[in-house]
Amino acid sequence: MNEAIFKTLILVLLIALGFILKAKFGSKDKVNGIKEIVLSVALPSTIFIALMKINLDASLLFIPVVALLFNFIMFLITPLALSSFGIKKDSSSARTLTLLIPSLAPGLSCFPFIVEFLGEESLAMAAMGDIGNKFFCLIFLYVVAMNMSLKNSGSEKQNVKEKITSLLASLAKEPINIVLVAGLVLLGFGVSYSTLPEIIRGVFDKTSAIMTPLVLIFIGLAVNLKEGKKKLVFSLLSLRAGISLILSALFIYFTGMSSSNNILLTIIFPLSCISFWPFAHISLFLNKEESMGIEKEKRTFNSELAIMVLAISLPFSTTLVLTILTAGTYFVDIWKIVSLGIALLALGSIPMILSKVQFKRHETSSMSENHA
Repeated sequence: MNEAIFKTLILVLLIALGFILKAKFGSKDKVNGIKEIVLSVALPSTIFIALMKINLDASLLFIPVVALLFNFIMFLITPLALSSFGIKKDSSSARTLTLLIPSLAPGLSCFPFIVEFLGEESLAMAAMGDIGNKFFCLIFLYVVAMNMSLKNSGSEKQNVKEKITSLLASLAKEPINIVLVAGLVLLGFGVSYSTLPEIIRGVFDKTSAIMTPLVLIFIGLAVNLKEGKKKLVFSLLSLRAGISLILSALFIYFTGMSSSNNILLTIIFPLSCISFWPFAHISLFLNKEESMGIEKEKRTFNSELAIMVLAISLPFSTTLVLTILTAGTYFVDIWKIVSLGIALLALGSIPMILSKVQFKRHETSSMSENHA
C-alpha cells in the first residue's frame, strides 16, 4: 500500500475513534479539556521542537507578514461574497460571517498533518505564519467586532487602548507564543535542540508525541452538524477554500517557489478551519448586549450561525488538507492547484445560482397568475 494512503488511513481511523467515543464525552467541558491539552501542552511542545531544529533565518520573519496579508485580503473579499449570496450587509449574519471567514485555526486542522506529511521544518514555518494570523484574529477582529457592536447598539465608545493592552497581555500568556519567543531567543544565542539538557528534551518529546492522536480524536468528538443553514455554510466554506487556493497559486507563481514541501505548505495553511477567537469576540459582545436588555433579533451577531460555521469548518478543512497531502506531489503543479480552486468556487456557487433561478421562476409564476 502507498505510504501516504496508509498514513492517511491511520489518521482517519483516529478521527473515527473520536466519533465512536462521542457518547463517552457527553459534556462539552470534557471535549474542551482535550482541546486545552492539545493547545496548551502537546502543540507548544511540537512547535518548540520543530523550531529548535531549524537554522534561524531572517526570511522566517517574512512569513507572518504573508499570513497577515492573506487574512486582510480575505477580510476585504468576504463582504463581496456575502452580498452575492443575498446576505444583507448590515444584518447580524453578515457581521458574524465577516468576522469568521477570514480567520484561520491551523493548530487543530493543519499542524498535525504538516508534521506527519511535511516534517518539522515545515511545521516551524507554519507556526511562524500563525503569528501574523493570531495578530489578525485577536487584535484586529476584536476592534472590528467592537466597532460593529457600538454602531449597532449606539453605545458610548469604550477605552480601546485598555482593551488592546488586555488582549496583548493574554496573547503573551499563550503557551504557543511563549515557546515561539523562547525558541527564537535560544536560537539567537546559538542554542539548538540537541544541546538542551536531556531531561528537558525528554519532557518535550513525550508531550509532543500525544499531539496528533489527541487532535484527531478531538476532531471526531467535535463533529456536530446541526440542522439549519448547513447548505449556506458549506457553500461559503467552499468559496473560501477556492479563493484561498487561487491566492496560493498566485503567490507560488510570482515568488517562483520550487520546493514541493513549501508549495504544499502554502496551499494547505490557508485552508485551515475557522478560528475560535472571532467567536469568542462575538460571545463577549452578545453577552454585553444581553445584559443591556437588547432583543435577540436586534443584536449585533448571530451566535447560532457562528456555532454552525465552526462545527462544519473543522471537518471540512481537515478533509481538504488530508486529501491534498495524501495525493503526494500531485498538487505541486500550479495548474492543478488552480483547477481545484475553480472546482471549489463552482461547488460553492452552484447552490447560490440555483436558489436565484428558483426565486426568479417563482416570481415569474406569481406575475403570470396575477395577470390571469
